[in-house]
Amino acid sequence: MGLTVLMNAGPWLAVPPPGYGGIENVIATLVPELRRQDVRVVLASVGTSTLPAEERISVFPDGQFANLQRPYNQVSGVAQAHQHGVIRALRRRDDIDLVHDHVEAVGLATLAAMHPTDVPALHTLHWDLAKHPELYGTIDGGDRVRVNGVSASQLARAPRALRDHSVGHVHLATPLAVGADRRAPVAKDDYAVILGRITPGKGQDTGARLARQAGVPLILAGPVGPYHRPADLAAAGDEARQNPDVRFWYDKVAPHVDGDLVRWVGTVAGRERDDLVARARATLFPLRWEEPGGTAVVESLALGTPVVATSRGCLPELIDTGRTGLLTDDEEELADLLVAAELLDEAECRRAAVQRFTPAIMAARYVALYEHVRRGAQVPEPAVAATAATAG
Repeated sequence: MGLTVLMNAGPWLAVPPPGYGGIENVIATLVPELRRQDVRVVLASVGTSTLPAEERISVFPDGQFANLQRPYNQVSGVAQAHQHGVIRALRRRDDIDLVHDHVEAVGLATLAAMHPTDVPALHTLHWDLAKHPELYGTIDGGDRVRVNGVSASQLARAPRALRDHSVGHVHLATPLAVGADRRAPVAKDDYAVILGRITPGKGQDTGARLARQAGVPLILAGPVGPYHRPADLAAAGDEARQNPDVRFWYDKVAPHVDGDLVRWVGTVAGRERDDLVARARATLFPLRWEEPGGTAVVESLALGTPVVATSRGCLPELIDTGRTGLLTDDEEELADLLVAAELLDEAECRRAAVQRFTPAIMAARYVALYEHVRRGAQVPEPAVAATAATAG
């Protein structure tokens, strides 16, 4: 290929992140595979990032994630300062063939505002596209700026202006999928796990209530706001309640957490996270929102653990119900499905991950999109729909 891509990870977390960090984990998965396919990568992130790349650009020495819940007038310049650093770097050099941007809203707006003859860009949409309607409903990047989704269902809910800039979707991947079908089976324990940031859209309160109803032990693994460990949250005191996720924890989730049947273990990463998921009878996703990408879903399959979830967002695209998981439109049915999940075969889950969710598959799809964006070709709507149907 011989491409040089500026990979814009943003200012919030290091790449790879020390624990939670969905977008940063995706980038940490994608970049090594791109480099194996002869793509040079200039990584725009924070100074503590350790991901190997040909070059790095940073404005902030460390991740700014903890600032996200501060008042707007205190945090509004963070993403803009990072983006300004990216633009300055682009203006100093002429060897960047394409920008691959992952910074919510600000990234797309900045790229669209650049001169029509500037470097082409692909902006990946990782989040709920119902947000930012004034931006997404009017965006105009011309032929130079394109977007991709992380599922077909996500793009189907996008405003027309955003879909007009779409080149299709790319399902997320996990390094855990590499050789997953050759991995020795793991002895299953009796518990289920919900992995991810504790927030209303993920539905941990519903999951905890239903697990207690089913008598299935449940482990909640993920941060509450900026607090990664129970001890950190306890030490923060009442002031922490200014964070909406912390209020959700105390008001809705904590009443179900007894330290026995339902436990919160905080953020887990690396081998600890993999062991926790691999030994679970199921991963539970009692979603209240239209999940766009499902990183934790593909990780669960790669580790041989079936998924039990509400049938929302990308879940029907990722799960072969009855084979790799159990989906329902009725959240009250999740309690029964948690019990039924032990009948599913972990080998089927791992085989599906190998066939669909390896980093090499994701990287090859992105390389094809890079070439498409560089050519500046407009994709007619039927072609976008066909791509969505066949890409994963």
